[in-house]
Amino acid sequence: MDGTVLVADDDRTIRTVLTQALTRAGCKVHATSSLTTLMRWVGEGKGDVVISDVVMPDGNGLEMLPKIAQDRPGLPVIVISAQNTIMTAIKAAEAEAYDYLPKPFDLPDLMKRTARALERSGPARRPAQTSSDSDGDRDDLPLVGRTPVMQALYRVVARVMNTDLPVLIWGESGTGKSLIGKAIHDFSDRRNLPFVTVTSAELQDLEGPTRVLARVRGGTLLIDEIGDFSEEIQARIARMMDTPGEHAPRFLATSQSDLAAAMKAGTLRRDLYYRLSGATLHVPALRDRVDDIALLAAHFLERSETGNTAPRALSEGAAKVFANYQWPGNVRQLEHAMRQLALTSRAPEITQSEAEHVLGAQPDPEPLRAQANTEKLGASVERHLQRYFDQHGSMLPPPGLYARILREIEAPLIEIALAATAGNQAKCADLLGINRNTLRKKITDLDIEVTRGRKMM
Repeated sequence: MDGTVLVADDDRTIRTVLTQALTRAGCKVHATSSLTTLMRWVGEGKGDVVISDVVMPDGNGLEMLPKIAQDRPGLPVIVISAQNTIMTAIKAAEAEAYDYLPKPFDLPDLMKRTARALERSGPARRPAQTSSDSDGDRDDLPLVGRTPVMQALYRVVARVMNTDLPVLIWGESGTGKSLIGKAIHDFSDRRNLPFVTVTSAELQDLEGPTRVLARVRGGTLLIDEIGDFSEEIQARIARMMDTPGEHAPRFLATSQSDLAAAMKAGTLRRDLYYRLSGATLHVPALRDRVDDIALLAAHFLERSETGNTAPRALSEGAAKVFANYQWPGNVRQLEHAMRQLALTSRAPEITQSEAEHVLGAQPDPEPLRAQANTEKLGASVERHLQRYFDQHGSMLPPPGLYARILREIEAPLIEIALAATAGNQAKCADLLGINRNTLRKKITDLDIEVTRGRKMM
C-alpha cells in the first residue's frame, strides 16, 4: 500500500496495532486520540484515508463526516465502532462513510479495505446530508448483535435502504424480519411516506391491489409471508409491481422459507421471485448467533425496567442456560422470557434456576419447516452458497472464494473417510480414489489429526 492514513481512536492499543500494521504495509500513519486533531489534519490537507472510531472523548466520529466531506470531497473515511446496533451501520451509510466495521474487527480485513480505499478512483463524494428527523426513538430497535453474521446483515441493510430495489427478507419465525423491513423504510428517502404491511387476506378480491396501492401512496409496501400466498394472489402482486406511475411503492417481502428453493419447487411464481429479489437478506436464527444472546437479554431486561423495580441482570449460570438453549422461537421467544423474568425475579441477579424455570414454562413454538432429508449434496451446497452470496448484497465476497469453499468441503470429507477406515491412510486413499502421498499432503495442509481406532463400518 502507498499513501497516508489518519487514525483516530481513543484506545491506545488499537492506535498502536493499526500504526504498526499500516507502517509495515508501506503507509505513512498519523494517529491521534482526538477528533479535534483529526479535523485539523484533514483541514491541512493531510491523509489519503481516514480510519475513525465513533465515540471519542471530544465528540462523535459520525458527526464529523459531513464536515470532512465538505472540506475534502472524495476523502474515504472508514468507521470502526464498538457500538453493536444496526443504528451505527445505518448512520455511517447516511453520512456516506466509505466503509464500516464493528469492533473487534479483523485486522487483515481492515487492511484490505484500507488498500481498496487508497486505490479507489472516481468522482468526488457529494457532501453528506444529515437527517432532520429525531433518532431518539430509533435507538431502541431490537436489532442488536455484534456477531459477524449480524454485522454483515447490518451492512447490507445500510447499502440497500436508499435504493428502490425490491428486497426479500427471509428467516425463521421470530427472527425480526418485519423489523428489518421497517428499519429499511424508516431510514430511507421514503421515511415520510406510509409504511404498509399487507397480508394474503387483503388481496383476496380483485379490488384488493387497488386499495393497497391507494394506502401506500408511494411509500413502502411490505408483503408478509409471501411464501404462503396462493398462485392467484402471487399473480396479482406481480401485476402490482408492473404498475407504472409516479407514486409506485417500494416492495419488500418476508418469508419463513428460502424463496429460491420455493421457486424451484414450483410453489412460488418464477416471475414474482425475480421481480422481488433485487436484494435478498437472510436473518439468522438465534441459535446461529449464540454470542448475541446475553446482549439481547440485557437489552430486553433494560426495556422492561420500570421506576418501581431494580435493574435486572443475568447471573453466570443463567447466561450459560440461555446460551445452551436452542431458542426455537428465536428473538421473540427470548424477549418473552426476559419480560417474565423482569416481573418475577426478586433479586437484581437472575439465577440459573429462574432461567431454567422460565424456559420450562415457555409455550411450544410453531413447528419449523423441516428440510427433506433426501436432499442431494449438490442442492444443499447450492443453497449454502446462494445464502453466502446473498448476505453480501450487491457486493462480491472477498477474493479467494474457490479455495475457501474447497477447503471447507475437503477437510470434513477426509476426516470422515479417515474415521471410516480407522485411520488407515492406505485404505482411506483408496476409498477417496487419490494417491496416498496426495492424502498425506492434504492431511498436513489441512491440519487434520489422524487417530487409529475402531472402524465406523
